Amino acid sequence: MARAQEVQDNAEALLRAPFIYRDDEALEKKLQLSLILRLASYMRPYPKLIALALLATGGNLVVTLLAPYLVGRAVDALVGHRHSHLLFEYAAALVALYLLNFAASFCRIDLTNRLGQRVIQRLRDELFVHVQGLSSDFFDARPAGSILVRILNDVNSLQDLFTNGVINSITNVFTLIGIIAIMFSLNWRLATVALVVVPFMFVLSLRLTVQIRRAWQQVRLRLSRLNAHLAEAIQGMRVTEAYVRADENQTFFEDMNRDYMRTFLRAQRFSIPFGPLVDLTGALGTALLFWYGVHLVHTGVVTVGLLVAFANYLGSFWTPISQLGQLYNQVLVAMASSERIFQYLDTRPTVTDRGVVRELPPVRGHVEFCHVTFAYQPSRLAIEDVSFVARPGETIALVGHTGAGKSTVVNLLARFYDPTSGEIRIDGHDLRSVSLGSLRRQMGMVLQETFLFSGSLIDNIRYGRPNATDEECIAAAKAVYADEFIRRLPDGYFTEVQERGTRLSQGQRQLISFARAILADPRILILDEATASIDTYTEHLIQRALKVLLEGRTSFVVAHRLSTIREADQILVFDGGRIVERGRHDDLMRRRGAYYKLVQAQYRSMMEG
Repeated sequence: MARAQEVQDNAEALLRAPFIYRDDEALEKKLQLSLILRLASYMRPYPKLIALALLATGGNLVVTLLAPYLVGRAVDALVGHRHSHLLFEYAAALVALYLLNFAASFCRIDLTNRLGQRVIQRLRDELFVHVQGLSSDFFDARPAGSILVRILNDVNSLQDLFTNGVINSITNVFTLIGIIAIMFSLNWRLATVALVVVPFMFVLSLRLTVQIRRAWQQVRLRLSRLNAHLAEAIQGMRVTEAYVRADENQTFFEDMNRDYMRTFLRAQRFSIPFGPLVDLTGALGTALLFWYGVHLVHTGVVTVGLLVAFANYLGSFWTPISQLGQLYNQVLVAMASSERIFQYLDTRPTVTDRGVVRELPPVRGHVEFCHVTFAYQPSRLAIEDVSFVARPGETIALVGHTGAGKSTVVNLLARFYDPTSGEIRIDGHDLRSVSLGSLRRQMGMVLQETFLFSGSLIDNIRYGRPNATDEECIAAAKAVYADEFIRRLPDGYFTEVQERGTRLSQGQRQLISFARAILADPRILILDEATASIDTYTEHLIQRALKVLLEGRTSFVVAHRLSTIREADQILVFDGGRIVERGRHDDLMRRRGAYYKLVQAQYRSMMEG
């Protein structure tokens, strides 16, 4: 019954629209100096790479500023015939400059690529480590697809900014300053006429970038929704198949994908005019330059070579303008992505080591719940005034209907959450007074949905104790009767399993999780029994393995099997977040209360099944 209800709940959650965590909605932000400075701080550990990249950039800048001047001098030498003997020297100088440009460009691109990749790696590592340390309520409130978007897509969207944007922007700014300075120093009249169109282009660009920013912001929003839906749809594929909702799911995905395509094309239409606008402005500037420049040549104010040099400088002037416009768009995308990334990085875990905490010494396993109350949401209590004592080595069975509070109790014991009120003590230590690491190292968990990682079976067993030898892993598997089926696999203990262990049956995965737990050898064990139907032989193996697993440990079992419940030292019956009955199996059956009704219902279900 509980499993059926869980499947129904999952189905309803999966089939709800619009598959988007609201926190993922793209934020329409302008340039923020604080975000730019925070992003720039990730480059601080790489001063040598930055210095070398800037040095290489300086080489490009020298070529950009000197080459047009040399071309102009060469033209004057050719036209005037007075210094034609210098043509070879000018040509040799130009060849040397462009060889320098080639070497500088190669070094700059290589250095900026290395700089960008290292910054992105550092940022992604920091984000992953931080997210891993957040509390369970963070993951409860967000779909997995949303988190993947932050760690992968949002970080990747910063790559162009760090790889090309930062260094190139410095180059472009100095190039513009240098060209303007040289043009005005050579002839201020020609410079004024050539650059008179720049203010008009600047005003038009500002108006255009407002529309571009808004359009690409909507693209980010649609992409976030699409990714979140895709991740959830893949994770819930079995539920979709079970309820024959593939067609509806496909229709919904196609609608979202179509919406994303239209939004992307609209953003592209806003972005397309920027390049042609720069080209048009450049063409107008060049036309004005030659219109006025030819007049000055005829009057002898300037030479033909100087006019040619100005034309080359003007051609070089528009390239950095165009690149700075592209950089502006990159920065806008980076602002949206970085704000979403920093929103995660600034999220603090609700369950953490607060103040002065101490290491939990090796425990005997004496556990006390003292008037514990907890609410996932303020308006709805999950458990209320729960008190009980578990002595070292006892097995405590937690039973009750779905939503009665059983899982909440074990989640609080593992300190995935902190109680709203009351205390939980282990060997007299309040859980909040000891470090999380020292607590969880002495605690083992076997969850209902056994999770196996991609890799070999022996590595999955070793996950409970990373420094364990192969022999210790095999001994753990033998102890819980998993050795027999493992050796029948193609590569035995070194058989590669797919993500989540889909090649293995539910019972086999559970035995692997038992081996993992027994290898870790915790003093306190939390076990959420699987409810899935398994064959009789595997059921027998699991029962034998459970006895080995529970022996000598203080164990808390969210129990579904009657055999486990019968042998428990104490049974806690939950209803509505409260303990309504407690005792051993025989005593509770004689009372004919809530526990008796649960057992009878399970018997009837078994008979009908």
